[in-house]
Amino acid sequence: MSYEWPPLVPGDPDKIARRVAAVLDDAWQRLAGKQREVIVRFADNPRTPYTLATLEEFKEAIRAFRKRVDQEARQFVQRQLPHLYEEGGSAAAEALGVTFTWTTFHRDALQSLAADSYADFFRRSEEAQRMAGTFYRAARAAARREVPLLAAGNTTAKQAAKSLADRLATEHQLTYVTYRNSARMPIRAWAEAATLAKSAVAYNAGTLNSTRLAGVDYVEVFDGFDCGWISHTDPDKANGTLRTIEDAAAAPISHPRCRRAFGPRPDAHDAATAAAPWPPHVD
Repeated sequence: MSYEWPPLVPGDPDKIARRVAAVLDDAWQRLAGKQREVIVRFADNPRTPYTLATLEEFKEAIRAFRKRVDQEARQFVQRQLPHLYEEGGSAAAEALGVTFTWTTFHRDALQSLAADSYADFFRRSEEAQRMAGTFYRAARAAARREVPLLAAGNTTAKQAAKSLADRLATEHQLTYVTYRNSARMPIRAWAEAATLAKSAVAYNAGTLNSTRLAGVDYVEVFDGFDCGWISHTDPDKANGTLRTIEDAAAAPISHPRCRRAFGPRPDAHDAATAAAPWPPHVD
């Protein structure tokens, strides 16, 4: 199966997130289209060899979706994450009057971040692949066991085939991915949210690691006015507060699509001095 998507070029996180979401949604829609073809075959004449051939095309579409997730995830972690990590690191370095360079520390941090991001993409896509695989196995079993028995009761073969096709369509809908906690989410939505989250984490990791290497212990938090520290509803509000590097690294974002960022505070050496405004006001 061919795709018309060019290689990912590092850039604005929102644009990249929309691109990743569009690519994976395209692959998923191709898969859903193949499912509809299978169901039409079952309803029309499930005894024909075309039914099994169409079912095998659906199986190939599952492989194509998995391959597309792999390709897009690899491009994202190999091209976009280093770009954002360096942007965050350079911004912190500039604020501190130093120069960002790709030290071993930064390279190791990025490698760990990339591995985690790649794995997370696959964890998020596993449920979608599981649902598609479940439909394939159910349709395959029906072709082998139920189709030969069609019209064995009081209905005509055509009516029985239509009933079987309707049941497969109802029990195996691919409009949304339904997770084990009953949450329903379109492929486009989770792909965009995952990409934005990993982008924010990468930028903030660069910021925090540059700050840490400069010997600065505290950062100021820039966030939404009502955003909580650990979650959006956390009563501990984040914006404008001073946090240690360790605390900030443990909570680089608090929720999907979070816009949290950090700025180094070289003036803060303990909780008391951290409370003072930065930069200091000069009359």
